[in-house]
Amino acid sequence: MNDFSVTFKQFLVDGNFLALTRQFEKVIPETDAFRVKGATAKLLDTGVLLIEPDTLAAEPKEYLISSGIHGNETAPIEIVNQLVSEIVLGETQVKQRTLFIIGNPVSMNISKRFEVENLNRLFCGKYKDIPDCYEKERAEKLEQYVTDFFTSEHSATSTKYHYDLHTAIRSSKYEKFAIYPYQANKPWDKNQLEFMHACGVSTILFGHAPSGTFSYFSSATFQAHAFTVELGKVKPFGENDMADFQATEDNLRHLIQDKPVKVTPFDNKDFNLFAVLGDLTKHTDNFVLHIANDVSNFTDFPVGTLLSEDGEQQYRTEQVGESIVFPNANVANGQRAGLLVVPTEL
Repeated sequence: MNDFSVTFKQFLVDGNFLALTRQFEKVIPETDAFRVKGATAKLLDTGVLLIEPDTLAAEPKEYLISSGIHGNETAPIEIVNQLVSEIVLGETQVKQRTLFIIGNPVSMNISKRFEVENLNRLFCGKYKDIPDCYEKERAEKLEQYVTDFFTSEHSATSTKYHYDLHTAIRSSKYEKFAIYPYQANKPWDKNQLEFMHACGVSTILFGHAPSGTFSYFSSATFQAHAFTVELGKVKPFGENDMADFQATEDNLRHLIQDKPVKVTPFDNKDFNLFAVLGDLTKHTDNFVLHIANDVSNFTDFPVGTLLSEDGEQQYRTEQVGESIVFPNANVANGQRAGLLVVPTEL
């Protein structure tokens, strides 16, 4: 019996999706579907698990729950591992089609954000523009799995959802927040904001432009309700207080079980809503970010504060309440070194 067969059999016994994914980070053999309570499960690839219920709910929905697109963001991976474990062990019955993803097992195993390229910049076909590497290959595969999932024979009448779970490099003024991908001419969905609030995520950034993120791919390509959900700060495996994420985990569990989630009607006063002014882009190796490493996301600066320099180019804050999210000078030339935001309302 080969190593994969042994590990896979153990997975069927203990439901440890994380252990299976860590041991086989790149390739798994073709694997037969297996039964879970009221559904069929299929391991499509390392870190990619499809659950198809025997009977579709009266209002069919499809849920993509992804984690580990950045390998060092461990809490979301542990949330996915917990949900999968309960399903495999028969403790949770899935009643809506669900696809679970641990996105970047290679970088997860080396406790880094990525191995070569930032995977969350490579979707919507952007992987085609970079040299061969693991993330290029992985982005292409993940796009295909999601495409197959959202265009199945069941998908025509289903409502689609994608919650891409992350944690941030820096601490944040608002610990949990979400990026609502650019919607073009579609309105922001207040029901989805109510769901975010029920998950303990009351700070929302409204996307301002198309991007290469995983959540934008699902939103733009399949009209899925999608969010990039930042659940706190990056920590190593074993150091997360999972109680901090209980509301998110519980509500995701309710969704896949087709159980109602208790929400409160949308009210601006319950949220910190932000519109994006634009990106700080690193163009050359001379780029300097005038923000200390201990400055939290959403820290606002007085009008006229110098935030960055790149040769002769400078950026100074222009609006009252202007703040920055994801400041990071350690990115490749041409990539975003920060996101500039201001408060807004719906």
